[in-house]
Amino acid sequence: MGPPSSAEEFGPSVQEFGRGRGEATSVARAESDEHPSTPATVLRDVRAVVFDTDGVITDSARVHAAAWKTAFDAYLCELTSDDPTRRRPFDAHDDYLRYVDGKSRLDGAEAFLASRGLDRSAQTVRDIAEEKERLFVRRLSEHGIDAYPGTVRLLHALRLAGTPMAAASASRHAREILTRAGVADLFDVVVDGGEAARLGLPGKPQPHLFLEAARRLGVPARRTAVVEDALAGVEAGRRGGFALVVGVDRGGTADSCARLLRHGADLVVRDLGELLLGGKPK
Repeated sequence: MGPPSSAEEFGPSVQEFGRGRGEATSVARAESDEHPSTPATVLRDVRAVVFDTDGVITDSARVHAAAWKTAFDAYLCELTSDDPTRRRPFDAHDDYLRYVDGKSRLDGAEAFLASRGLDRSAQTVRDIAEEKERLFVRRLSEHGIDAYPGTVRLLHALRLAGTPMAAASASRHAREILTRAGVADLFDVVVDGGEAARLGLPGKPQPHLFLEAARRLGVPARRTAVVEDALAGVEAGRRGGFALVVGVDRGGTADSCARLLRHGADLVVRDLGELLLGGKPK
C-alpha cells in the first residue's frame, strides 16, 4: 500500500469530519468558564460512570476518522476492480461510524473491507491498520488533542459529587490522549487498547472492556452508566447489562440519533453538558 499522496490530503479530512460535531477547546479555557456543579438526576441514580474516550471526552474521533480515510483511500486507489462501488472513497463520517468507530484498528480495517467485499487477508488488514496508526500518531504529535468543554464540566461535577469514573477505549493511545487534553487525573481508572490486548478482551460490541473498567472501579454494571458515541459502543453497554447507556451524537441528525437508540442507548445527547442540572437530553 502506497503512502498518502500529500500532506494536504490528511489535513482537510480532519476538517471534513469535524463539521457539525461539537467544537472542542483546551481544558484551561473550559475550566475558566462558570459551570454547574450538579449532575442531572439520571446520573445521580448511578454509582459510577464509564466514559469512552474518542468523540466523548476528547475531539480525537475526527483525527482517527481522517487517518482511516487516508489509509483506506490509498488502498482503494490501487485496486484494479472494474466495480466502482468497491473503489468508492472511504466516507470519513458514515463509513467511519458504521465500520470502525469504537473498534480496534485490526477489527475496524477488517469490518470496512468486508463491507466492500474486498481482500481481508491478515497482511492487507495489518498494512492498512499500520498506515492508519502512522498517520494518527503524526497528527497527534503535530497538533495535540483537546477535550470537549461540556465533557470537562460534567467530569468536574461528577468528581465533586464523589462519583467514581473510568475511561475505557479500544485505542492504545487513550492514556496519552487524556494526558495531552489535561483530564487524565479526573479518572480513577483507565482501561486502554493496550490493557485490552494484554487481558485478551474481545472488542466492541462485546462488553468486556466496559465490564473490566467497572470491575476496577468496584461497582457492578447494574449500578454503572456507560457514555459512548460509537454504535458498537452503545451496543456493548446494552449487552453488558449497564444501568444506563448514554449515546453522544456530535452529528446531531435525526438519523444518527435514531441509530444510537436502536443500538442500545437509553438516551442521546449532543453534548455532555446536557447531563448537568438544567440540561435537556433527548
